[in-house]
Amino acid sequence: MKKKVHKIGVLTSGGDSPGMNACIRAAVRTALYHGLEVFGIMRGYSGMVENDIFKMESRSVANIIQRGGTILKTSRCKDFFTPEGRKVAYNNLKKHGIDGLVIIGGDGSFRGAQIFSNEFDIPCVGLPGTIDKDIAGTDFTIGFDTAVNTAVEAIDKIRDTMDAHDRLFVIEVMGRDAGYIALHSGIATGAENILIPERKTDMNEIIDQLAEKERRKKLVNLIVVAEGDDFGGANEVAKAIKEKLPQTEARVCILGHIQRGGSPSCFDRLIASRMGYSAVECLIEGRHNVFVGIVNNRMSYIPLNEAVKKKQRISEEWMKIVKILAS
Repeated sequence: MKKKVHKIGVLTSGGDSPGMNACIRAAVRTALYHGLEVFGIMRGYSGMVENDIFKMESRSVANIIQRGGTILKTSRCKDFFTPEGRKVAYNNLKKHGIDGLVIIGGDGSFRGAQIFSNEFDIPCVGLPGTIDKDIAGTDFTIGFDTAVNTAVEAIDKIRDTMDAHDRLFVIEVMGRDAGYIALHSGIATGAENILIPERKTDMNEIIDQLAEKERRKKLVNLIVVAEGDDFGGANEVAKAIKEKLPQTEARVCILGHIQRGGSPSCFDRLIASRMGYSAVECLIEGRHNVFVGIVNNRMSYIPLNEAVKKKQRISEEWMKIVKILAS
């Protein structure tokens, strides 16, 4: 039989994403509704190791649903990835009587949770808090919609100056290992080329395309590149273009961490609230060590170890759409 959970800890880990606060709020208030005690763990696994843990009440999460970032802070904790560090973390949880964890984060966070849960008797539920949308088992991750809309808004503004000056812009968006932000924002803003880590970049093909468009007097061109693209990012792409097409006016804009911040979109608030609620329900029902996602607008539950092993894959249809619409 699964053991009954009485006190749960909530933490955010890895990179922050808009909507994490909405998720914290939902988890805390759902737990309190069911008569459970709730503890906030500061700075992710670092707070577990350092015993930076405090009791939360309903008012602890008042007026946070609209805020970006995370009130629980976040960090990456090297100590937690050692057996000694995890033992210290476990002892700290036991001091507070915590017997269940809700972990809002990304792939690395879930890997740590899986190891920790296997070693000790603390059931964990993982929720996808990452702007990259790079986790299998869910159609959307908390923060992705806001990050993409932030990128689209910025690119739309840059397009105005592109049109005014007949320029080529190479815009770099976030996505070290996944190209979803680049793909979605690129399609939504009419980019001629979208460069992502999942596909090898053929610079010769891109330069040939630009040369052909130049012959047709199409001087305004937009290239959206994910930071993890194999060619090296926006600066390297622009450098290669200038070397081959010296007459082309190419400009680079790196959007950077602006994509992480800001008030979460309505969609991110909704899915974060739904996931936070479902995570606590999982712990109460004895559905432990699972990853909670949303697939086809239904809650999806897969073993935590599967979420760690799998990655979202970009379909060939998306790449075909990019090619056709940019022609």
